[in-house]
Amino acid sequence: MANQDWIEIGTLDDIPQMGARVIETKNGDIAVFRTADDQVFALRDECPHKQGPLSQGIVYGNKVTCPLHDWKINLDTGLAVAPDEGCAASYPVKNDNGKIMLLLTANS
Repeated sequence: MANQDWIEIGTLDDIPQMGARVIETKNGDIAVFRTADDQVFALRDECPHKQGPLSQGIVYGNKVTCPLHDWKINLDTGLAVAPDEGCAASYPVKNDNGKIMLLLTANS
């Protein structure tokens, strides 16, 4: 991935710990999450179950709970936690010395 593929979306401080910030793109909203230990993840802001806004869910560990029906989504992969099944698209994101960089190509 070339450097020009990554876009700067803000700083780590722009994302609340154990919370999310929404980035609007031409392909839909992306939720960028920050965990209690400052890891950063990016998922399409849509639960695979009923399309609830994951950005409004509760972040704990490396998971987020959908605010509509309590589905738990793994922030690393976008996969629903068993027994639920489904996947929210995940996006590469990195912390570059406090600057948060996002790649708008979803992971497979």
